Amino acid sequence: MSATIIAFIMGSINEIIGNFSFILTAFSYVMTDILLLRILAVASGLVAILYMYLISGPFVVLSWNIALLGLNMWRIISLLRERRSVSFTDEELELYQTIFTAFAPVEFMKLMRIGSWKTEEPGTILAEEDQPIDEVLVIFNGIVAIEKGGKEVAQLRDGTWIGEMSYLQGGNASATVKVLRTTQYVGWNKDDLTNLMKRNPTMDVAMKSVLSADLINKLSEDSKSVRIMSVDPDKEEPETS
Repeated sequence: MSATIIAFIMGSINEIIGNFSFILTAFSYVMTDILLLRILAVASGLVAILYMYLISGPFVVLSWNIALLGLNMWRIISLLRERRSVSFTDEELELYQTIFTAFAPVEFMKLMRIGSWKTEEPGTILAEEDQPIDEVLVIFNGIVAIEKGGKEVAQLRDGTWIGEMSYLQGGNASATVKVLRTTQYVGWNKDDLTNLMKRNPTMDVAMKSVLSADLINKLSEDSKSVRIMSVDPDKEEPETS
């Protein structure tokens, strides 16, 4: 009886270990950071090797798990070396920490290599309504006005994007963008950016996440503006007794 119980317990432990290996693998598939993905793959491989050893699994399966484990560990070492070699300027570091946190440091440096820093003075038009726009811009420091139909509808400040709708959906600029205060920004040619994203799927996911967050924030600000404009400032509130 005792031998049967021990066998049952050992079988249950083996099943738990085997399932845990697959759970770790599943988690690795949802990681957008390639380094975390590799780390989880290594953890999954170690657990899988232990499982195969405990159940005396086929030698070929055990051998391939060891080989894949070694491959993932080599890639982790390579990624860590790449990240140590990355150095940011003060401006790049501020951008990375405030806007591009979804990117790995190496990915962010790839993005910055195809971008260009620019400074424009008040009165400069960065985009014109219903006209083509060749760049996607993010404001680093400054203020710009958003005009539709010749009327100012909003102002954008540090950390907001210009031209992201045209980049994501195609078409011309949806509004005119005019510099109100000396503005420093980073601009990316849309074709260059598109090509970079095609070569780096994880960067494409990260970029769409960043741009989507900016769009949501703008929509939220627009709804607040509509609520404020709907209040008639000349209408007195009824007195309450």
